Amino acid sequence: MPDLKALVFDVDGTLADTEEVHRVAFNLTFREFGLEWEWTPRLYQQLLKISGGRERMHAYAESLGESFSWPRNPSEFFLEIHRVKTAHYARMIVEGKVALRPGVRRLLSEARHDGVTLAIATSSRRSNVDALLSHNIGAGWAAWFGVIATCDLVEEKKPSPAVYQYVIDALRIPARNCFAFEDTVNGNRAALAAGLNTIITTHYFTRHDRFPGAALVVDHLGEPELPFVAREGECWDETRVDLALLRRLIAGTPQLARRVA
Repeated sequence: MPDLKALVFDVDGTLADTEEVHRVAFNLTFREFGLEWEWTPRLYQQLLKISGGRERMHAYAESLGESFSWPRNPSEFFLEIHRVKTAHYARMIVEGKVALRPGVRRLLSEARHDGVTLAIATSSRRSNVDALLSHNIGAGWAAWFGVIATCDLVEEKKPSPAVYQYVIDALRIPARNCFAFEDTVNGNRAALAAGLNTIITTHYFTRHDRFPGAALVVDHLGEPELPFVAREGECWDETRVDLALLRRLIAGTPQLARRVA
C-alpha cells in the first residue's frame, strides 16, 4: 500500500482564488497600452483553458484576426505587457485583495507538523508566487516547501506534465506517493500524466468543468466551520481535506484512473 509522502500545490486558483485579480490586472494593463481589449469573466473562463498569461494574450490576439495590428516583435510586446500586468497583480496582492482559500493554511500546517513534504508546481512566475505567499504566510514562506517549480524554471506549460516531473525528480519521491492539488482541467491532466494523484478545488471559472481521473473534486479544502461540498469522488462523509482523508484516498491508488479523456 503506498504511503503519503508529499503534497504538491498549484498556485493560481488553488492556494488562493487569484484568477479574478489576474483578470482585472490584465484589463488595467491593456488600457495602459492603448489596447481596446476587455476580458470579461465569461471570456476569461475560456482563456483559462490556455496555460500562461503571455500565451493567453497571443491566442486572443490571433482570435481577433485582421482587426489586431501585430507589432513588429510580438514576443517582446506581450512580454512587456505581462511585466506591467505582473506589477499590477503584485500591488493588488499587497493591498490585501487575495487570501488563501479555505483549508489551505490548515492543511499546509498539518503536513509540516506531520513531516509530509510540501512542494509547488505552477505555470505562474516566481514573482507572482512570492507576492501571494509573502503576504499570506510571511517572508519565510519558501522554507515551507521542499521544491518550488515555476515557469521561470520549467517553461513548458500545463497540460504538459513537465513541471510535475521536475518536482518529482527533485524530491526523489515516487509519484504514486504524492497528491497534486489543482483547479483546472489542464492542471489535472498535467499531474495525472506525471503519475500523481489529484485533488481538485474548483472555483467560479472552473465550477462547471469535468475532471476525469481525479481522486476527489471539491469546492474548497474545508474548515471546521465551513465544510466542503464534494462533486466527484469518495469522501466518506468527511467535511475537510486532511491527511487522514488523503491517506484513505491514496490507499486506493491502484483503482484511481490514470488516463484523462
